[in-house]
Amino acid sequence: MNFINGAELLEYCEKENKKISEAMFERETTYLEQDEEKTRERMRKAYSIMKSAVKKPINENIVSMGGMIGGESRKLHALRESGKNICGTLVSKAIAYAVGVLEVNASMGLIVAAPTAGSSGVIPGVLCSLQEEFGFTDEEICQALFNAAGIGYLITRNATTAGAEGGCQAEVGSASAMAASAVVELMGGTPRQCMDAASFAMVNILGLVCDPIGGLVENPCQNRNAMGASNALISAELSLAGITSITPIDETIAVMYAVGKSIPSELRETSLGGMAVAKSACETCRACAEKRRG
Repeated sequence: MNFINGAELLEYCEKENKKISEAMFERETTYLEQDEEKTRERMRKAYSIMKSAVKKPINENIVSMGGMIGGESRKLHALRESGKNICGTLVSKAIAYAVGVLEVNASMGLIVAAPTAGSSGVIPGVLCSLQEEFGFTDEEICQALFNAAGIGYLITRNATTAGAEGGCQAEVGSASAMAASAVVELMGGTPRQCMDAASFAMVNILGLVCDPIGGLVENPCQNRNAMGASNALISAELSLAGITSITPIDETIAVMYAVGKSIPSELRETSLGGMAVAKSACETCRACAEKRRG
């Protein structure tokens, strides 16, 4: 079986009484003729890397190549451990884990680019924290990752996940949509609710520019991953509560793509606009460069 848009995927899921994760797994193993066990094993390996990436910056002192980030995950962890956090355990963990993965990525560590390196903290942040809080097994999380992959496929098939083409809305926005859909499935939601959650997540970040300081995937990318993780959880909760999206996911994806193409090139990963040209940002870049030379 195969599907090229959300409408086809939803029709198949509802007709065959299947979850999005099941439909995506079936596409991988039948249409793309991949071995079932090898496909599951690749997903297990991906999740193993994700789990390692969220914990490494809490247990180790990591400094990024650019020198602009490092230690943020540990600070968030310490705040939660002190009981002074304001977001609640699940969200606090999700944002700490999300920023941590960006620390690992920026220090040339091993991460899963899901869907990109610049947005790699969102899905691990959400799913690892959800597993710890709700007791899901690794197999259940890996199954949910096929759901996330299904949403990611729809976006890449019909739009883009590249910041250079669509801004950060295409990177963190897509990751947030993927995570939101996976959460809804894990929590017992329907395929339609999964797609509504994904649509909410993209709409919430619509128009977000990509303006990495110094051209590095460090700042403001790290904080935006934290925002993307919390946005995914918010979007999932909206959908699970029975709130429906006015726009189906295919329309939302199309709008995101159109908005991305209308964003000026200075705000699409070129570091020629936005936060990348702020006076303090430029001064920080010069200081980091001097430190590396010294």
